[in-house]
Order: sequence, then C-alpha cells, then structure tokens
Amino acid sequence: MRVLVPDRPEFREVRVENTELSFYSREQAPPENAEGLVLWFASPELRRELLGRPGLRWVLTLTAGIEHVAGDLPPGVTLYNAHRLHDRAVAVHTAAGMLAAARALHRFRDAGREGRWATTMDLGTLDGKRVVIWGYGHIGRLLEELLTPFGARVTGIRSRTPEAERDAALSEADWVVLLLPSTPETKGLVNAEVLARLKPGAWISNQGRGNLIDTGALLDGLNSGHLGGAVLDVTDPEPLPEGHPLWAQENVIITPHIASTTADLVARGAEYTRAFLSEMAAGREPEGRVEAGQAY
Repeated sequence: MRVLVPDRPEFREVRVENTELSFYSREQAPPENAEGLVLWFASPELRRELLGRPGLRWVLTLTAGIEHVAGDLPPGVTLYNAHRLHDRAVAVHTAAGMLAAARALHRFRDAGREGRWATTMDLGTLDGKRVVIWGYGHIGRLLEELLTPFGARVTGIRSRTPEAERDAALSEADWVVLLLPSTPETKGLVNAEVLARLKPGAWISNQGRGNLIDTGALLDGLNSGHLGGAVLDVTDPEPLPEGHPLWAQENVIITPHIASTTADLVARGAEYTRAFLSEMAAGREPEGRVEAGQAY
C-alpha cells in the first residue's frame, strides 16, 4: 500500500509493515499516485491536486473539521478525520479561557500594561454557573469532565436538539460554549435573535468555527452591555484584521485559532498516522470514518 504523507521529520520516522510512504511538502508532491492520503500542512491548491489523484481510495485528514476536504472529495473515496488528536487540547483551552475570564485575568493584564495596581475587578468563579455546550460531542464531554470539579452545571445540546429545549437552555446559561462545525445550517446560527435570548451578563465562548456567530450582532451585544464578554479562538473574519472592533473590546479574549495546538502536536500526529496505517495494513477499519452527511 502506497500512502502520501506530509514531509516532516516526525513522519519520516513512521514505519508500517507492507506500507510505502511518499512525502509531499506544502506546495509540492511526488508524481506517483497512491491508494491513501494523509492530509496535513498542504496548501489549498496542492490539497485539491492530491485529492484528484487517480486510484485514491481513502483520505485521513489530521484535523477534526472536514469542511476543507469534503467539497473536493471524489465519489467513492472514504474520508477519515482525527478528532481524537485534538479533542483534549481544545477542551483544556476552552476551560482555561473560561477560568481566565471568571477571574478577570485579561482585565488585570490590561491594567498592568497601563502601570495600574488594580484590585477592584469584578471577580468570580465557575461554581454554580450554568454552562451550555452547543455541539456536545467528543470535546464537549471532555470539557464537562474538566468543568465539573469547578462546580459548573453543564447542559449539552446538539444541532438536532428540539428548538424549545435549546432555547430554554440558552435562556438560563451563564456561559454558552460553541463547538459546532461550519456547515450551511450552522453559519450565522448565533445571531441577534439568539443573543437576545441570553440572560444579561452571559458569556460566549467559541472554539468551533468563526462563522457560527454573526460578528455584528456579537459586537452589538457587547457594546450594549447585554453580554458579559466573549472568549474567541475563532472569528469571522479570520484572521481578524488589525483595527477590527473586536480587538478593542475590554471583555473579549482572543486567541488565533490555536485551541488544538500543543508543542508535541506534529509528533502526536505522526504517531496517530502510524497507528491508523497499522490498522489499515492489518485489514481492520480505523476509527474516525466520516459517514455521508456527517459534518464533524
């Protein structure tokens, strides 16, 4: 079995019986075709070229989301994602942002930049806070495990949760955490109407995709004081340009879409690939198969 994989030192060390690896860089790939493709670090142009290679039978994208792949996937090619590679880091990042916001660490940071010894911040904890996780899948369950010892009361909702049940949960939430993928159905899902249903002072945390939230509506909610604040690892637009009004919001914590990043991510990705290919070579079905119509 020949497989195309990223040309990184960690992947050069991968060895799997009866499997031959060919390596591509961000912009270039070897001319030979392959049965399998492990997709990571490829430019959009090269990604489309690799996905169109004759004889391709399966693709493993070493990401959780698949929206960058699904549109170019040829008929009959099986797609796998690698959500387990990223789940715990995203859950930890989300919990860390919530705790930082509750303790107003961002406000102390800003005061420190101004040389102020500020001791009168509105400080809190997560004890007794109602947290709605919108997109309650692998990451959501891990996040609930992390938040429970801090006294948070977690409710998980999904895209298919009945509207009345969803709205009831949102109306009681102190925190709404978004872990949904980007699909035609979820784009702009959190709009002015949804934000108005939240109780005053509620916070939004988005580690899903930036276009889940109507940015204009979010800014209106922040500027009016209806929302307590937001923790955003993803934004719309992304990257967030210099001078964008979100940068100036006192109660917004922004990170540049790095929730799943860890120092050992590439090494873990190579090990994930080795285990995946070992299953393939042994004739077993690896985890992560994306079924038709599945978004995440």
